[in-house]
Amino acid sequence: MQFFSLIFHAIYVIFYEKEAFSLSVWKKRCTFVGNMKTGLILVGKTTERHFQTGIDDYCQRLVHYMPFDVIVVPELKNSRSLSEDQQRAKEGEAILKVVQPGDMLVLLDEHGKEMRSVEFATWIEKRRQSSKRLLFCIGGPYGFSPAVYERADEKISLSKMTFSHQMVRMVFVEQLYRACTIINGEKYHHE
Repeated sequence: MQFFSLIFHAIYVIFYEKEAFSLSVWKKRCTFVGNMKTGLILVGKTTERHFQTGIDDYCQRLVHYMPFDVIVVPELKNSRSLSEDQQRAKEGEAILKVVQPGDMLVLLDEHGKEMRSVEFATWIEKRRQSSKRLLFCIGGPYGFSPAVYERADEKISLSKMTFSHQMVRMVFVEQLYRACTIINGEKYHHE
């Protein structure tokens, strides 16, 4: 894994940052945030290309810091015939199929704890040793089912404002990348 990360980082630095690549710089900049696997569960595909482009960019950057996967739970078929509660329940069943017993499940929820970026980095740092896999979840348009809330270990909120489900995906992945750069003392974040 580290070998591939080294190659990817070298290409990234040469083509995007226009710097000379050096192994010492790579070792300093590509410190993994523990061996904790991290994932983002999404309900349905990201349909807007400009958001998907941003998500892909930050996901590629994240692999320098942690094993990271985006897990897409398929959207429900014929959801118009379902009530909001039925839709939440069915999406909840699909979400819970992805979650394993040792996973830490964190919901992105409007009623969750709000943090500044530096606080979020500290939060990530504290949890990197506490679980095998850290899963964040962005629910469907009607939120989460009671079963998902019951299984969740924590809830966090990105803002008091409301974002589209397409947009919040990119915002969250960027914040996760920002947290990794803060942990590693890199210049991406400015206070």
